[in-house]
Amino acid sequence: MTHRERIRTIISGKAADRVGLWLGKPHPDTEPIYLNAFNQPDMEGIRRLLGDDFRWICPQWNSYKHPEGKPMWDMRRKGKELSAEGVFADCEDVQQVHDFDWPNPDYLDFTETLEELRQAGDVYRASGFWCPFFHEIADFFGMENYFVKMYTHPDVVHAVTRHMIDFYLEANRRFFEQAGDLIDAFFFGNDFGTQLDLLISPELFEEFVFPYFKELTDQGHQYGYQVILHSCGSIYKVIPRLIDLGVEALHPLQAKAKNMDAAILAKEFKGKLAFIGGIDTQQILVHASPEQVKQEVRRVKELLGPCLIVSPSHEALLPNVPAENVRAMAEAAFE
Repeated sequence: MTHRERIRTIISGKAADRVGLWLGKPHPDTEPIYLNAFNQPDMEGIRRLLGDDFRWICPQWNSYKHPEGKPMWDMRRKGKELSAEGVFADCEDVQQVHDFDWPNPDYLDFTETLEELRQAGDVYRASGFWCPFFHEIADFFGMENYFVKMYTHPDVVHAVTRHMIDFYLEANRRFFEQAGDLIDAFFFGNDFGTQLDLLISPELFEEFVFPYFKELTDQGHQYGYQVILHSCGSIYKVIPRLIDLGVEALHPLQAKAKNMDAAILAKEFKGKLAFIGGIDTQQILVHASPEQVKQEVRRVKELLGPCLIVSPSHEALLPNVPAENVRAMAEAAFE
């Protein structure tokens, strides 16, 4: 099987010749450490060396070219912490939302991303706009304000969400029309959980998140792509709904979050979707020996395979994850 065929098969719910492998997207501070350890000129060299099947090639970060250099989203009023007030922190009027200077899709230029996709070679290509609308709306209000306004000013929350989703749908439409079969999956991300539970109740997800979420998953399927969701944290309570909404593969399986261990996920959801991740980055990959890492990979494979892509439980590997443990993870995936 080619890399591309293998991951397509796994996400379609069938057994491939082996489980898949994705090294994730190591943090920029980690890359020089790994380049030195693996004696490679770039991360692509490491991926090829270790047999990585999967590439994440996202237009979100480099495609918005405003003539005055404005960012795609300009929502902060002060501070960068999650509770910092955003531009709609005090908003009580839907008209204020409509009057905001929302991003213009005419400023999108996909030249760089399309070229990267063309040059990717025999790998599975996960792409599309990252669409982290849950986080970005929280930034527009400040997270606490966002959650409070779901009760006090739901019309304002819906108006902000509608504007944001409309932009992402149009951005994806333009991108997908140009990318065509260069892409295998629509991969997007919204972290819905903490270490212990969901950030808001399932009922609030049903009103303020999932109707818009479904528009995105439906769009991915309309273009013939598999749909992969990234969501960190303990999202166990809403996984059945995510499956209903069209998610075919779930990433990154934050192993130490409540009810997110491979044993629980296998018992409840095996055969209902594919799994990407699950190799713990909070303890195992940081502190274990290479042999212990291999043992953990074997355990996760036994539980979640064959529809599994072995990968870290958070894609942005930090410098505290030794290169030898990344190699051990990859080697055990191939066993």
